Amino acid sequence: MSATEIADTSKRRILRRPSMPPAFRYAQYRNYWFGMLAAVGGFQVNSFGQLWLVHTLDDSFVVLGYVGLANAVPAIVLNLVGGVVADRFDQRRLIMIAQIGTASLVFLLGLLAVTGVVEVWHVLVIAFFAGAINAFNTPAQMALYPHLVDRKVLMSAVALNSSIWQGTRIIAPAVAGGLIWLLGTSSPFFLAGIGNIIFVLVVMRLNIAKTERAPGKKAFGDLLEGIRYIKGNPIFRILIGMTFFNSFFGMAYVTLMPVFADDILGVGSGGQGLMMSTGGVGALIATIYLAAKGNFKNRGFVLVGGAVMTGLFIAAFALSTDWVGSLPLAMALLFLFGMSTSVYMISIMSSLQMLVPNHLRGRVMGFYGMTWSIMPLGGLYAGVIASLIGAPWAIAIGGLLVSAFAIGPALLNGNVRNIGTILARQSDAVAAPAPQSSRAAGD
Repeated sequence: MSATEIADTSKRRILRRPSMPPAFRYAQYRNYWFGMLAAVGGFQVNSFGQLWLVHTLDDSFVVLGYVGLANAVPAIVLNLVGGVVADRFDQRRLIMIAQIGTASLVFLLGLLAVTGVVEVWHVLVIAFFAGAINAFNTPAQMALYPHLVDRKVLMSAVALNSSIWQGTRIIAPAVAGGLIWLLGTSSPFFLAGIGNIIFVLVVMRLNIAKTERAPGKKAFGDLLEGIRYIKGNPIFRILIGMTFFNSFFGMAYVTLMPVFADDILGVGSGGQGLMMSTGGVGALIATIYLAAKGNFKNRGFVLVGGAVMTGLFIAAFALSTDWVGSLPLAMALLFLFGMSTSVYMISIMSSLQMLVPNHLRGRVMGFYGMTWSIMPLGGLYAGVIASLIGAPWAIAIGGLLVSAFAIGPALLNGNVRNIGTILARQSDAVAAPAPQSSRAAGD
């Protein structure tokens, strides 16, 4: 075989070989991702275990809602403070402290459960303190991982992070349910604690370049600086506003899923599980695609179009359950909803990460994270509206509001439409390259 033929054969083999997602080419990010997988998997298992435990202690639906509120309220109140702390202190150490604190709480809940002395108020208090810790943990995580990759692959990193949440949302309930069946109600909490400790060990070994910090300012001044930055940048206001609408209105259907599954479609808990899993699969497929692609043209129109379709798909799902009453159709619409939601939320997250200066990253991303913490409040809102006009119209109206915000303020704003061009122009000004030691060998 000639040298030319050998070269051609090698090229064909390379072309057939699946390409690694761009962010995975950075060794430190790979390690961080697997550590986060353990922590997020533990979080999802713990959430399932908490609700199951409360249900065995008190069969009131209202009490189940209290668990979500106990976790959400401190996160909403403290997220901005957590962002300030993330910008003022070592983010790596902050994550480690937060993960150890969370592990201690879930281990405590496991001990209370295994000894048989646990009561509902124990779960609520532990959920409250876990939410408070998470208000500091989330901004620190969002501020840290962009330093593990080059700025040009941030969308890949954001998508890979999102894939953890989507993947564990599908798998964790089955794992938690199996553990409870085999080992009892306390087992998910011990597994969750182990996941937190694994993440601590991974973060401990990361080598992060020091970030410039603004000395001499008081915490309240830092907080106001972050708020003023968002207020003074229309593109940040609109992107965070889109996240708010999605979290409060678009995701409110999750709270009312038992109503759709049992009262409207009559498919019971099994049908509810199928619908939720189908939405998760759609979201996971989209995140994997974006993680492998890394970036795309016309980001602004993809972002706005994804938001519009997200609202329309969830509205169609809600109304079709009442008008058509078909489980397969409901599953198909939730599959498409999951895909479109992932596309536009990953676009928003990666755009914010690429635009925000390093010294403000914790505060801006803390504010962004606060919009996700309001999801339980959106569920309460949907419940109130559903009691007046029915669940299908309550969710459909929320979906249409998501689309309306995208068509209105987002589409009419030139910065959002041309965000791809803006990101390209600001590439040098806001670049956050990874330190040499964080790159994979040969990258």
